[in-house]
Amino acid sequence: MSEKDNQKRKLRPRKKKGGASRITQKRKLYVEPDEVRLNKYIGSCGVCSRREADKLIEDGRVEVNGKTVTVLGAKISKTDKVKVDGRLISSAEKGYVVLNKPKDYITTTKDPKGRRTVMELIEDADIERLYPVGRLDRNTTGVLLFTNDGMLAQRLIHPKRRIKKVYAVTLDKPLIKKDFEALLSGIQLDDGWMKADHLAYVDPEDKSKLGIEIHSGRNRIIRRLFEHLEYEVVALDRVLFAGLDKVKLGRGKWRNLTDKELRSLKSLAGLA
Repeated sequence: MSEKDNQKRKLRPRKKKGGASRITQKRKLYVEPDEVRLNKYIGSCGVCSRREADKLIEDGRVEVNGKTVTVLGAKISKTDKVKVDGRLISSAEKGYVVLNKPKDYITTTKDPKGRRTVMELIEDADIERLYPVGRLDRNTTGVLLFTNDGMLAQRLIHPKRRIKKVYAVTLDKPLIKKDFEALLSGIQLDDGWMKADHLAYVDPEDKSKLGIEIHSGRNRIIRRLFEHLEYEVVALDRVLFAGLDKVKLGRGKWRNLTDKELRSLKSLAGLA
């Protein structure tokens, strides 16, 4: 046997009888490190990507145990408390819930005036740090998504994603043809140009009831479009958001998303 073959033989791990090799035994001794990079932790909490987390750190928007950290590459321990923009973040297990929102509930986590919030309706969901994705005003009903996955939430409400929203609208009077066409061609509002992506009468015999599809997330946009044309919105119900519906979901009730729905959401958000 050549000297080269002897060297290879020496490098090959020996196996003990009935046991694993020395290399395998060493791997079993690996312990999860006590410290992790701050940007990685922020990313694991679903706030944003690691690259975006670096920007948050540089901008002084991240605190660790009450102190602002601006050093890239900083490490933290599992017991440290991290805040981004003043909000405590956590790497808790991700949760995704859809609610059929009723009237008279505010879409916020807390209300200083003591009014009822949508959080009261999902308090038995048993998932840490859920919060609503986007908003429905107090008198608007329908599909509302909750999650603690910050990155997914940010992607779904970002204008460039053009996330589809469909509403059922009831007006105080029939919508005339001229105004129907104006909604499709576009209307100049105080905060910019806006038009419906799709518009249809729900009942040809009752032109006060319509279905409207938009992708904008601007505040009260549906109501403001019709108010601009001198119509009052009597009822507004969101029947679809990012492919999620409220079929078989009673008013005020919630459910967890299915695996299929979650995969679809992540695909829409560009995270699949």
